[in-house]
Amino acid sequence: MPSPFPGMDPYLEEPSGWPSVHHRLIAVISDMLADQLAPHFYVSIEERVYILDVDDPESRQQIAPDIYLVERPSSGMSEGSISGVITPPTMIEPLAALEVRDRYLEIHDRRSREVLTTIEILSPRNKAVKSKGREQFINKRNAIFSTQTHWIEIDLLRAGERPQEVEAAGKSDYYTLLRRADAGGRLAVWYTDIRDRLPTIAIPLRVPHVDATLDLQAALNSIYDRAHYADEIDYAQPVPGPPLRPADATWSAERVREWLAARETQAAM
Repeated sequence: MPSPFPGMDPYLEEPSGWPSVHHRLIAVISDMLADQLAPHFYVSIEERVYILDVDDPESRQQIAPDIYLVERPSSGMSEGSISGVITPPTMIEPLAALEVRDRYLEIHDRRSREVLTTIEILSPRNKAVKSKGREQFINKRNAIFSTQTHWIEIDLLRAGERPQEVEAAGKSDYYTLLRRADAGGRLAVWYTDIRDRLPTIAIPLRVPHVDATLDLQAALNSIYDRAHYADEIDYAQPVPGPPLRPADATWSAERVREWLAARETQAAM
């Protein structure tokens, strides 16, 4: 069955399940663009690697379990132990720093190998306040903004911090931002709410080639079907993440009720 929602399914925002959603979106978007880009351009899946300390805010919330390796002393000593002999301590080994890999897409000129466009799909670690993941993401964003490379960021997560220019222009549940290298700093933003279909966006290339297109809703529908998320997600549970606006919460609950009823009917046939 398709998702109960016409656009982004908020149940896919569950942090523990997002890495799988993210990897699948990266792969399917790469496949969707490949045919349009050939033979002059190609798309590659790249990764940004950094070390995340265990005291990083995002590490505590999303990645690293609050667990330490404990080696307790042997119980061989008694109250009558000889004075001056050191009592064995409990040894605690903290978790090692974690290696994090953020995957993203790049579109290259096939002949020169030059990077024309970078596409980022945001993860919770890119949006966690004062985290290494957000710092790395913003540094990469700022670096690209100072070059002739086009930049696209796709945010399908309601939780977390957003760029100031995106929030200043309008509030929405989700957004996709395009920064064209030749647009003089102007940004194109597609704002999407939970009731909306995800947009079809432009993927800039190089003159004289026209923009490629990316249907984000088709990409999401594809991974939803292939991963059988309809069987995996427990729609009887509350929507994960930040609370929906009251009207949207009522609308969402009704969509889910109708979806569950239709599924029961289908199973009984």
